[in-house]
Amino acid sequence: MVNRFSMYFGRKSLNLAISFCILILAAGCEDNRRQNTANTQSVGEDSPEAELRELVAAKGLSGDPTEGRVLPTIDDPVAQLGMKLFFSKALGGDMNVACVSCHHPVLGGGDDLSLPIGVDAEIVDLLGPGRFHSMAGEHFDGGPTVPRNAPSTFNIGLWDQVLFHDGRLESLGKTAGANGDDNMGIRTPDVSFGEADPQAGDNLAVAQARFPVTSPEEMKDFGLMAGTTNAEVRAFLAQRVGGYGTPPGGALSPNEWLLEFQAAFNDVDSTAEELVTFENITKAIAAYERSQVFVETPWKAYVQGDSSAISDSAKRGALVFFRSVDEGGADCASCHSGDFFTDEQFHVVAMPQIGRGKGDGTYGDDDFGRFRETGDEKDKYAFRTPTLLNTTVTGPWGHAGGYTSLAAAVRHHLNPQAALNSYDWAQLDPNIQASNMLENTQLAIDKLQANRADGIAGLQNVSLDNQQFTDLMAFLETLTDPCVEDRVCIGQWIPDAGDTNPDALRVNAIDYNGNFL
Repeated sequence: MVNRFSMYFGRKSLNLAISFCILILAAGCEDNRRQNTANTQSVGEDSPEAELRELVAAKGLSGDPTEGRVLPTIDDPVAQLGMKLFFSKALGGDMNVACVSCHHPVLGGGDDLSLPIGVDAEIVDLLGPGRFHSMAGEHFDGGPTVPRNAPSTFNIGLWDQVLFHDGRLESLGKTAGANGDDNMGIRTPDVSFGEADPQAGDNLAVAQARFPVTSPEEMKDFGLMAGTTNAEVRAFLAQRVGGYGTPPGGALSPNEWLLEFQAAFNDVDSTAEELVTFENITKAIAAYERSQVFVETPWKAYVQGDSSAISDSAKRGALVFFRSVDEGGADCASCHSGDFFTDEQFHVVAMPQIGRGKGDGTYGDDDFGRFRETGDEKDKYAFRTPTLLNTTVTGPWGHAGGYTSLAAAVRHHLNPQAALNSYDWAQLDPNIQASNMLENTQLAIDKLQANRADGIAGLQNVSLDNQQFTDLMAFLETLTDPCVEDRVCIGQWIPDAGDTNPDALRVNAIDYNGNFL
């Protein structure tokens, strides 16, 4: 294990060290700049204040994507139950993985890995960099078996149209502000494309919580529940948590989940069979995830009237972000639109295709993205537009986590071909399969160019000078809620020693140095 750690960090430590130094220097400069300009930045002759205020008004931005929504708080009893379930290995098929293994709040609601290590990790409670698969067994060779980057759970309650990179969870009504709860139905992988799944649940977050437990690579594993259907997996897990029936692996000991469910749902009379159902498990997990609302950003403060909340550099960067290419900008807002900074649509961006892929292409290690759901040729290599809220902490970036630097991910959007030609291979974990990355990614770029020729709107090549790029990055930094970088604040979403541990199977997450997250 020590040798594998050394191999991983030997190739990555230089990039991390340089990035860390840059961030520290940038933060120091930014603090000084804010102090020096807080009282003058809106009145100077060169200030972008007036133009940016006009643009914000023209875009109809409020700064707050939660307006009109009803979202739980982390203090809600059902959300508290969901947090305990989220951190429990009881929901892993072989009880060696939990939801939090790939979605930890300290790691940006993800895992800080390009590609996730789900089941059968060498050190179960080690999350983030340094987490590897056990070398034992026919299913693992050390490298990640999950083919796509773990999306952040932050602000999951703000998505109204689709979840997952390819949108295989889709609200059929797409009602703004509803998170899929509009009585029009939600399509899931359990049913045909365009069809409503009667078991999907109340909203997109509930529907999403039904699926990681059914994936052998993510949570189901290849042992106790091998060969079972999705419905059987869910029934067995409910029986395991509820302490009834005969689920694979036998009973949990201890098991105090019934008391937890009775308290959360305010129902002391129902039996375990009645109350500890998979439906209620997903409701609780979704309440916990939907309580992860992190939108109190400097940008929000600025939009709502505090001109000193962001620097002049960030204001100039906002103009680069929102302006069209013809106007001298980068036209980022054509996809990253609105207060949630996403159109929830699918676009060919041609981010690097690393990892095992989804079985597509010549070698079976490509990923055709949205095309896999729609069968529409224009959707080949198209993936969902991510939100940019908290983007500084939710990397690595791309559907397969091909970039470990936000700056590199942004540069890719400006010129995908140039980015591929100069791709920094040292940023990758050496265990990640990438032998056909250049060929597969080039095919995606070719598709982008073909779409352009066919008049399909998409990325344009953009030339920014160094100052414009610096300003654009400064703006992106204003989209992060300080809470997600504050251990005390984010700790509200992490069980502590004072919380009950109903089955003694809680993930007590550590990093590769053995420090608790």
